[in-house]
Amino acid sequence: MAKIIIDNQEIECRDGVSALQAAVEAGWDVPHYCYHPGLSVVASCRLCLMEMKMPHPQTKEMGWAPKLMPSCQTPVREGMEIRFNTDKVKTNQENCMEFFLLNHPLDCPVCDQAGECHLQDYSYKFGKAESRMVDQKLKTPKKDIGPRTLLYSDRCVMCTRCVRFTDEISGSHELTLVNRGSRLEIDVFPGLPLDNPMQGNVVDICPVGCLLDKDFLFKRRVWELKRGESVCPGCARGCSISIDHVDEKVYRLKPRFNPEVNDWWMCDEGRFGYDYIHDKKRISSPLVRRGLEQTTPNWEDVPAVLRYRFEQFVSEQGGAKVVAVLSPFMANEEAWLLAKFIRDVAPEASLAMGPVPYEGEDQSFPAKASGDDVKFTILKEKAPNRKGIESLLESLGGSVLTYEQFIEKTGAGDITAAWVVGGYPKPWVEKDVAKIASKFELLVAQDIFENEFTAKADIVLPACAWAEREGSFTNADGLTQPFQWAIVPPDGARRDGQYLFEIAGETGLFSAARVREMMAKTVPNLSKVHESPARPVHAH
Repeated sequence: MAKIIIDNQEIECRDGVSALQAAVEAGWDVPHYCYHPGLSVVASCRLCLMEMKMPHPQTKEMGWAPKLMPSCQTPVREGMEIRFNTDKVKTNQENCMEFFLLNHPLDCPVCDQAGECHLQDYSYKFGKAESRMVDQKLKTPKKDIGPRTLLYSDRCVMCTRCVRFTDEISGSHELTLVNRGSRLEIDVFPGLPLDNPMQGNVVDICPVGCLLDKDFLFKRRVWELKRGESVCPGCARGCSISIDHVDEKVYRLKPRFNPEVNDWWMCDEGRFGYDYIHDKKRISSPLVRRGLEQTTPNWEDVPAVLRYRFEQFVSEQGGAKVVAVLSPFMANEEAWLLAKFIRDVAPEASLAMGPVPYEGEDQSFPAKASGDDVKFTILKEKAPNRKGIESLLESLGGSVLTYEQFIEKTGAGDITAAWVVGGYPKPWVEKDVAKIASKFELLVAQDIFENEFTAKADIVLPACAWAEREGSFTNADGLTQPFQWAIVPPDGARRDGQYLFEIAGETGLFSAARVREMMAKTVPNLSKVHESPARPVHAH
């Protein structure tokens, strides 16, 4: 690691990074707009300029260069000495901020970016308290540039992050710079709206309120939101995300930096695919059927009822006719607790994994890229935890069935008791599979929405969405990532982990970390989790 000096303080920094990145990672609040670590460097905003010592062209003695240097474009080297806390640098920052604000409208009270706007922050920290602008400001129209995005050009600071994203990451090239000088603005090409599978990222990387998300527009002020760390369940990629929520409602999802998984990005399918969480048709309370009678038991009684029903079945027909179908939408900890319960009451019971949904083909970005040129991939596998369930089944051993074998054996009468877990955001029980739902003598269905299994089940248990649970998913690359709950389940429901914890014979409050410690002996590869690195405080 290289050692450099910033404002008379020696620090160690990663080799090959820019001076700006080294300073930000070391805790310096260096203002910047155009620089983003996931994009190419253009050094156009000039806000991050610094003073740097350089050898005199004649005497070769080290001294402060007469001109300021762009810290985003200057790589670090051993012994480099730079400084930001000088009058020359501060004057440049004030002048740059004045230029950015010349035509900027004073609409912070109605701007969706207010509260997380770097133009506001930098104006307060590095700008001037008053404006010298006396001429009428240039006005540019608001534009609807795509099905999910609005462009408020009058707020733009021309950082070109969005343009570089569509050129370098999505490879769709919808955005460009038009006009010149004071009339320069961002726009879409004629007949080419901003409508690619990753377009939501341009809103994330916009440092001001220029690009706005229609889905979130005017719904909530950002300072009212709470943020929880989670993992996207949209596909087997398992992007690290943040859930912005308040009053038990999810308002938006945003990517978290994770260089091992999704870098800085996430796809629109995962970003906007959370509406089912608040669907009023969700199952919200347990149900027990006895003949024509239906009752809603207290949650405290559910573990005893389930254990009694399975033990009674096993004593009469044996454990070989019992199966637990584990969903690839379950957390590793939940699946292990359910398998533990089933194998406890019926050691000969079989375990199976539910169907894994696939849609289309893998999509790589930029388009037509291959190998190391691929910046992001949307996987056709639309389940977040196939790898984890497969690893669990392999580690636990015993009788393991495929989903097709489960259907075949049930149709033949070899399986007559089952605990089937769903949790799929879309309908998943096919018509030919629905025919076997009436063949069970004992059926427990655990799901988010009603389907053919819940209609025939003796016991129905509500499943929670991922934003209401905690646990871990194992992605397509074998990385096990933890996620935390952000909102509470619907009234009457209970978190899957808690009731499975109690059903498995454990007492107290469910904790995913505690269960992973319990799993360490039987499933060691799922007990260790991959944590995404902390983002530098001043990076954006």
